[in-house]
Amino acid sequence: MSLIDLFSLQQTYNQQRIMLCFNGPLTRSLIEEIGNALRNYMQRENATVSSAMDVFGAYIELTQNIRHYAARKGWGEAEASATVVIARDGEGRYVVSAGNIVDAADGPALEARVNALAEMDKAQLKAKYKEQLRQPREEGLSTGAGLGLIDLARKAAEPLACSLRVLDDGRAFFSMRVIM
Repeated sequence: MSLIDLFSLQQTYNQQRIMLCFNGPLTRSLIEEIGNALRNYMQRENATVSSAMDVFGAYIELTQNIRHYAARKGWGEAEASATVVIARDGEGRYVVSAGNIVDAADGPALEARVNALAEMDKAQLKAKYKEQLRQPREEGLSTGAGLGLIDLARKAAEPLACSLRVLDDGRAFFSMRVIM
């Protein structure tokens, strides 16, 4: 393996205002440790309590969804890996992005669900959230990307954004962005 050009990587991170980046398998303990690092970083940045809670909540929701999806599929650690990036945009807002491998057959429905939420205004999102809260939940049944995703859409400063890149092996890479 050749030497990684860390200077170029650092320059890219600085240009894109990336505060935190992780790429690899997401374990429960790792999600917790990265979450602690994120909280500490935001405290040092003097982020407001509400901003810190929103960013932390978005990070937890996205990473837990990825972890739960991989577990439902029975995937091993390599298949359960993800890329998570937390950055600031030009307006100083926090951008939480996460991506992971999904079965290609699952991707379009997930993409459609995120895009449907992105098309809703705040009043529609509030109504959708209340509707989802009233839905009966069956014990042990995972609905996946439900109430938490709607809540993210409600709190986001801009509509949720996602993309799906189909891979050669019958899978796809799903990416999602939340601006807080």
